[in-house]
Amino acid sequence: MSKIFNCCSKDTESSHLNGMNKELATMENNVDKIKDCDKVDRGIPKAEHMNGYHGCPFSEKVDIDSENEKRLVKPNLRLKVPQPLRLKNHMFAEENLDTLHSHIDDVTHFNTKCSEKVCQSSIMDIPGRGNAPRSPEEVFKDAETFIRQYFSSIKRENSDAHLARLREVDKEIQASGTYQLKTPELVFGAKLAWRNAARCIGRIQWKKLQIFDCREVTTASGMFEALCNHIKYATNKGNIRSAITIFPQRTDGKHDYRIWNPQLITYAGYLQPDGSVLGDPARVEFTEICIQLGWKPPRTAWDVLPLVLSADGRDPEYFEIPREIIMEINIEHPSYDWFKDLGLKWYALPAVSNMRLDCGGLEFTATAFNGWYMGTEIGCRNLCDSNRLNIVESVACKMGLDTSSYVSLWKDKALVEVNIAVLHSFHRDNASIVDHHSASEQFIKHLDNENRSRGGCPSDWIWIVPPMSSSLTAVFHQEMALYYVRPSYDYQEPAWKTHQWSKSDGNKARRKFHFKQIARAVKFTSKLFSQALSKRIKATILYATETGKSELYAKELGTIFGHAFNVQVQCMSDYDIFSIEHETLLLIVTSTFGNGEPPANGVTFAEHLFQMLYNEKKNDQADSAGYKTPTPKSLMRANSVMTPRNEYKRQLSRLESSRSNNEYKRQLTRLESNKSSIGGTSSAENIGPLSNVCFAVFALGSSVYPKFCFFGKTVDRVLEDLGGERLLEVNCGDEMYGQEQQFRTWSSNIFHVACETFCLEENDTIKDAEKSFGVIPITKDTVRFSNVEKGLPIKNALEESYKKHFITCRVKENKPLGDFSSDRATIFVDMEVDSEFKYEPGDHVGIMACNRKEIVDTVLSRLKDVDHIYDRPVQLQVMKETLTPTGAIKTWEKHERLPAVTVRELFTRFLDITTPPSSKVLKYLASACTDTSDAECIKELIEDSNKFDDWRYHYYPHLAEVLTQIPSCRPQASVLVALLPPLQPRFYSISSSPLAHPKRIHVTVAVVQYKTQNGEGSTHYGVCSTYLQSLKVNDEVVAFIRRAPNFHMPSDISVPLILVGPGSGIAPFRGFWHHRRHLIQNNGSEAGPLWLFFGCRYRGMDLYKDEKEEAVKDGVITKAMVAFSREECINKKHVQALLEDEGAEISKILLEKGGHFYVCGDCKMAEEVQQKLKEIIKNHGKLTDTEVDDFILVLMEENRYHEDIFGITLRTSIVHTASRETAKRTRLESGQSQT
Repeated sequence: MSKIFNCCSKDTESSHLNGMNKELATMENNVDKIKDCDKVDRGIPKAEHMNGYHGCPFSEKVDIDSENEKRLVKPNLRLKVPQPLRLKNHMFAEENLDTLHSHIDDVTHFNTKCSEKVCQSSIMDIPGRGNAPRSPEEVFKDAETFIRQYFSSIKRENSDAHLARLREVDKEIQASGTYQLKTPELVFGAKLAWRNAARCIGRIQWKKLQIFDCREVTTASGMFEALCNHIKYATNKGNIRSAITIFPQRTDGKHDYRIWNPQLITYAGYLQPDGSVLGDPARVEFTEICIQLGWKPPRTAWDVLPLVLSADGRDPEYFEIPREIIMEINIEHPSYDWFKDLGLKWYALPAVSNMRLDCGGLEFTATAFNGWYMGTEIGCRNLCDSNRLNIVESVACKMGLDTSSYVSLWKDKALVEVNIAVLHSFHRDNASIVDHHSASEQFIKHLDNENRSRGGCPSDWIWIVPPMSSSLTAVFHQEMALYYVRPSYDYQEPAWKTHQWSKSDGNKARRKFHFKQIARAVKFTSKLFSQALSKRIKATILYATETGKSELYAKELGTIFGHAFNVQVQCMSDYDIFSIEHETLLLIVTSTFGNGEPPANGVTFAEHLFQMLYNEKKNDQADSAGYKTPTPKSLMRANSVMTPRNEYKRQLSRLESSRSNNEYKRQLTRLESNKSSIGGTSSAENIGPLSNVCFAVFALGSSVYPKFCFFGKTVDRVLEDLGGERLLEVNCGDEMYGQEQQFRTWSSNIFHVACETFCLEENDTIKDAEKSFGVIPITKDTVRFSNVEKGLPIKNALEESYKKHFITCRVKENKPLGDFSSDRATIFVDMEVDSEFKYEPGDHVGIMACNRKEIVDTVLSRLKDVDHIYDRPVQLQVMKETLTPTGAIKTWEKHERLPAVTVRELFTRFLDITTPPSSKVLKYLASACTDTSDAECIKELIEDSNKFDDWRYHYYPHLAEVLTQIPSCRPQASVLVALLPPLQPRFYSISSSPLAHPKRIHVTVAVVQYKTQNGEGSTHYGVCSTYLQSLKVNDEVVAFIRRAPNFHMPSDISVPLILVGPGSGIAPFRGFWHHRRHLIQNNGSEAGPLWLFFGCRYRGMDLYKDEKEEAVKDGVITKAMVAFSREECINKKHVQALLEDEGAEISKILLEKGGHFYVCGDCKMAEEVQQKLKEIIKNHGKLTDTEVDDFILVLMEENRYHEDIFGITLRTSIVHTASRETAKRTRLESGQSQT
């Protein structure tokens, strides 16, 4: 052991020291040149002092005892040269360098008890600062350090938010002498304190700590209920979950909150007349305290002590823990039947409750913290220590061992069998436990992780090394550095020794409380208290959307969860991704854009998520030979473009450890990672950054797309790979079949699973949440129109509603392109912009369309509370209810999305009235019917989801058609407006160039028009395409630019380009060739080859034919090829066939000349084109399938593979029917896969 504690011995490796002294001398000579250094350094520790030789590096004083060393210290010079501590592993001859200790002055105010000549690291008490309250100056100093740590952890150090938070803390301290940590700060601090706990061997799990923030609790009964909730949550039927419950902080030292029990669950100990102890000898003193307080014990060997709690400095009260929430393990041996006759048992949950959390200058004197047991804690210490149950000799006698001499090692043999019995019994009952060998290996892994991530890991060797088979464990041979950093968990004096009794008789019996009494009292006292208690659990709901449906679902989910959780609903683009590691419950509601990509407002979130995954995976892995390691960008794009699951696995396999032979590693469950067989060891769990996050994903999409719900599935997988705990399998809501019903079912399921996961028992708030399922959230009593003097101009109103900057355009030309028929037409629209704006070829323009006038007029004629005055400006208001200690306060507030405009403008520009109404809208319309037959007709659809879907997709009715079918329905305008979804912008690829067409925007639009009921019903029109088609010259259009940076042209026009765009997919490429023409003509640049592949049905539909021919003639386009799929008398082709014809040259351009490949069109075509491109490259490049996939990844990584993909338009009965059948088949297969 002398090797381990070499901080108190001297080493004679003089050559090493001389080298370091030379380095110090060189550094100081350089620093000597610096002027104006007028501060005197009080001594630079010589290398041997700082490197664990001669004297303890953490003692307060360091001598410099040689003339040579004195010369190294120059006067008038402040120089801090932190030297690493070299920590050896004597088993593997490896060495770690600890630099974290050099920051001790920044994060702690006390040293170890070691002096220069005496090492006292084996002394039990950790040095502390005592119980005196901190001064405001001391609080701020510690707060400043901790706040810096927190903002550094979320990559925000020295940011405006960081500085603002410091000012806020300073102001709060000056006003009250203390301050309050925000919940994310407290979560971070509690986890970091566990990470810093030098005596804990199980710290590899520190990220998985669940924090229960109970700082709002003010009574002992409230503490008791919170601790019972902690026990239930942490026990989790044996699958133990790490958790900490934190009560209010210390103020003046006279109003402390304390848990008097050393652990939440402990067995009593009774001193018998003969001096023996019945029960646990370690608890004799506390048992007597409980009895003096009035507890009437059964006096058996296994009595669970009551919880003794004091709140706000008041005298303690005791509460009996319901035995049914305590999991106890009856100890038996796998081989010795007599072992169970010993009548031994132990509780499964080790919850320490007498330590103080020191965090950010604040002291939380009442905390309860648990991990799970290491077997030797029970088998060696609790059952076999001579000052505890001391069963070693009894077991040895039962085994028939010779106990008369130590030479027989009877104690060792008996001790091993006791530990085998403990592990066997816990495994039998599926209770989490880890053997000491596995725990040691996990700690070594944790040590390596910590050295990589923060340069050190404070560790107390004496406590880390297990009490049994010590030298057989990995930690025995590992040198460790012992120092203390904050935040920390510190020992404190037992509460009964420091409590100031309010009554003269400190032993006066206090009233005994049972759990049921407390529950009834809490329920009776206040519903608000129950809500506050349940809302300790934070639930974050994130959404990403293109059409607004995900947002609506997310907010509906937020309403449900708001009854039982502290809910925040945010768009992914507004969410601070660096906060994700501190989340508790994360719910994702997201759609998928294009061919498996995230919606625009989910792109940044996805990039950060993949960056986290990349950083996590690459720490201890190497690149696969011969290939470039996939970066976050290529991982994300590969995940959306390539084969879903297998490709994702294959790409991540490059980043996996060589020990796994490049196989995909499944994340172990908490129970699997800590249950080890008696004969072997368990694998250490791969603890990811989101290990403490429970999550679930609802993915929206259409099975029309090849990559159905792909972004939602991606997020689900990445969250799992980052260590998150999935509560429910990802649920996919199909727009083509039953999406709304699927969401209703999923939202109910995830709510109940979340309540069960976080042990929220059924109370009034939970019942309120259950009642809200399927209920219309808006009523005539909670919304209203208020008159305003003047409405906003349309452009300003749209900007306020959609939170975007809009531009106003005037139509200069609107003409058809090529031939057109009754169901198929394409138009060209030229618009002039009246303000400054920027875009690049490849970007999109978002058009704010208007609903058709005949539909709007029909709807307006049926409204009943606007008195046919549709052109008066109004403001929609919503009643908000705020709970306060004095009751509920109701106020009317402006609707968060809808601005002050006329009712006609609301239905024309702001509300979606062409999509079939949702079941909630239908439910309201049914309630607004005066004829019961009309109402029953609607209710039949609502109650049968299959009928609803058949009706929705067969008739695809807009709101006016629905109202026509139920003539007695007269809805209230304000309610209907609040229930309808927003009218979403439609996006079109820009067909112009900012250089060739300044102040202009050109769009190429396929006009959508189709008949419902399999082509036999009424004619329906695309909202935006027919709106644009109807525009006349000088009509105004409100629009905005959406950048598409992944579809821009390379800045170097000599780079070869291959463009594939059938139909209206040619739109962005028209902008390309006009832009390219301008650069060639004005810059004199030499252009590289540009090949254009276009496809359409007939020759008459060859869009921009004349322009293309002219561009080819001028050398702007090198080749322009057209495929006609339905032209008579010629060989019918698609663009894929054209690509195959030119396969050799395409392969050469991409493989050898650094060319770019662009695809624009519907998602089905894009998928087929990519598969054809793979086939071409494989054949002409002589590559294997794996090499082809890797090459496509390279193209993506180098941003040479570009896609601009849109959905399949449902404008024909053929497509409509095919999509419907696909949706049914997909849902059926999904159902079968879950059974």
